[in-house]
Amino acid sequence: MPAEFLKEREDVTMIKTTLKIEGMMCGMCEAHICDTIRNAVPSAKKVSASRSKKEAVFLTEEKVDEDKLMSAIKATGYECLSIESVPYEKKGWFKK
Repeated sequence: MPAEFLKEREDVTMIKTTLKIEGMMCGMCEAHICDTIRNAVPSAKKVSASRSKKEAVFLTEEKVDEDKLMSAIKATGYECLSIESVPYEKKGWFKK
């Protein structure tokens, strides 16, 4: 991998967004939430949902439109209780 690419990637600040969601009962519910997030936030990366934790998590390079995201989740029949966005520090490859 070229050094220029590594340097460029080090400067990218990611934002970790966590949604607390009620109503997920199975793996299909988790998949449905992940698809909804990907459609509402096309730039979302590493999207995951957990029915046992009652949450979904994803990364973006920019702040998300929380109202749009909450509306999208609500339209699927689930209840989004809260959204929290915090800076995300990468671990591993790109860290000095």
